[in-house]
Amino acid sequence: MEIVWYGHSCFRLVERGFATVVTDPFDSAVAGYSPLKLKSDVVTVSSSDQAHSFTKAVKGDPYEINGPGEYEIGNVFITGMQTSSHKSEDQATRNTMYVFDYGSLTVAHLGRMTQVPSQSAIEELGTIHIALVPVGDGSSLNASKAAEVISLIEPNIVIPMQYETPYSKMALDPLEKFLKEMGLTQLETLESYKITGASLLSEEETHVIALEPKLTSG
Repeated sequence: MEIVWYGHSCFRLVERGFATVVTDPFDSAVAGYSPLKLKSDVVTVSSSDQAHSFTKAVKGDPYEINGPGEYEIGNVFITGMQTSSHKSEDQATRNTMYVFDYGSLTVAHLGRMTQVPSQSAIEELGTIHIALVPVGDGSSLNASKAAEVISLIEPNIVIPMQYETPYSKMALDPLEKFLKEMGLTQLETLESYKITGASLLSEEETHVIALEPKLTSG
């Protein structure tokens, strides 16, 4: 599998023999970064905010998922779970987190989550190998809440998202604040994250990996 980050909470998950998935495509006028020009089989939307739901940027007539439910598309089992967002449950503040099950590997995208989920909600997720976690506050988890969610989920790999970068237009905290909360002084930064199976993941403590945003789409 290869995971590429395009900025904010937009990723592309590519695995041979499975549907290609794009998460939370953004309007660059809102989120910053380069305008997206992606192609995918599936696109997931966590929130109606234009920083998370600009699906017109994804070509290829993808199957769009924008709420809770269970789906199987191109050999990928996708579970969408609604999480509470602020005190309101209106459409504008609702958030859906997604779990992508590739058989031997599971990836969770927390979307624009703002509150730490209940223990029962965490248990419903099952085993999560890779978690894509908002860490920069704004309209999502702040550094301390992100660290708490990670301690509950216990993924092997955490890839942070929704934090301040030189390319973002939104008011977000820098990644360093989250790293301090996690007690990290060094960080591995990659252009993309590649793994061939969950068996290669260590059973030891959670490992944080930062991705460089890919600014040329495709």
